[in-house]
Amino acid sequence: MTRGRSRLAIVAVALALLVIGCASAAVRHQGSGSGGGVSTPDRTRSGANAARNFRSETTYQGTPEPVQIEIPRIGVSSNLIKLGKKKDGTVETKPLPWAVAGWYKGGPIPGDPGSAVIMGHVDSKATGPAVFYRLRELRPGDQVLVKRTDGSVVRFAVDRTAQFPKASFPTDEVYYPTLTPELRLITCGGSFDDATGHYRSNIIVFAKLER
Repeated sequence: MTRGRSRLAIVAVALALLVIGCASAAVRHQGSGSGGGVSTPDRTRSGANAARNFRSETTYQGTPEPVQIEIPRIGVSSNLIKLGKKKDGTVETKPLPWAVAGWYKGGPIPGDPGSAVIMGHVDSKATGPAVFYRLRELRPGDQVLVKRTDGSVVRFAVDRTAQFPKASFPTDEVYYPTLTPELRLITCGGSFDDATGHYRSNIIVFAKLER
């Protein structure tokens, strides 16, 4: 063996010993359970305990729910009850009193992004005009005020009022998510069907959040 090759062999052996020594030190350090090195199970338990004991310095409060609606232009001032959904997917209006409007709780809260929906009856043979009897009279710019549980008031401005046959209810226009807070007011209207005892159309008011 030449002198050059012997030097290379010595360097190679030295490097090998250095790598083995570092690996051994790393293994000893990881298994020691002290200082910065802990075994994987201990690290998992430590993380779980930290998550369990975590307490945020800030608290998140959801948007307050609506409790009252006022429409000065047509003299409406009504408490709001919560409306759910029937098995067929339509809004449950059966518990809705004639003199009170209802907020569809399956949709956005008025003031949050999206189309919040509030419904009310138009009239009754027994009691006459109901809470949304004059809804069809609303025009662009008219105000709709929604009061919430915390006392705050969300103000909307009417964008348009339209009539749609119930057979072609504009589901997308009413319920489709919007990027900004909007409001839909719905009641019955149009001609009355004596055979079914219901109106043939819906009056829908489209309103947007006032800035």
